[in-house]
Amino acid sequence: MRDPEVTDLIAIFNSLFLGPYNTELVEGDDEPIYRPADDEHRHHRIIFAHGFFASALHEIAHWCVAGPERRTLVDFGYWYKPDGRTEQEQAEFERVEVQPQAYEWILTRSAGRRFNFSADNLSAGLGASDQFKRNVHRRVDQLLEEGLPPRVDQLSLALRRFYDQPALDKKQFDLSTYVESVYAKPDDQSFELETAGAAR
Repeated sequence: MRDPEVTDLIAIFNSLFLGPYNTELVEGDDEPIYRPADDEHRHHRIIFAHGFFASALHEIAHWCVAGPERRTLVDFGYWYKPDGRTEQEQAEFERVEVQPQAYEWILTRSAGRRFNFSADNLSAGLGASDQFKRNVHRRVDQLLEEGLPPRVDQLSLALRRFYDQPALDKKQFDLSTYVESVYAKPDDQSFELETAGAAR
């Protein structure tokens, strides 16, 4: 069912980024995808699925991760295998999803909504692992300590103002509602980041 608040989200995003980044948020009828400008469309388009607010924020988060070169490629040129991944493939999926889902959690909280981790692998019966959730939570903590990248910061501020939400605080990101134990040590893995791109 279409979330009526996506109309507001589209307006907020496009007011911020259509001019500076030639990028618009578009409600789609099929699978989400990012499409750079072409002969038929003069704007880059973040196309999210079926009027879902969460889908829009997830696709925006990937856009915030992507640097200038990747934003010239369909779906940012990212590796992706659809639903039905093996355990090994799922582990790789989780490795590259830490950064975008950290951004998504921040943006979701900025809109006053509950965040849901995405494993995107329903047919294989593999949900998001507790370790993945801890890694995303650790990245959120780091971002709140170090400061948000400009695009994430801009949108977070605009959402908080529109939805009358307080300033972000670590206490708002409670991992205990998502995992059995919040005290396990996070992986010392290197996250798949594009820090140069994320900073623009």
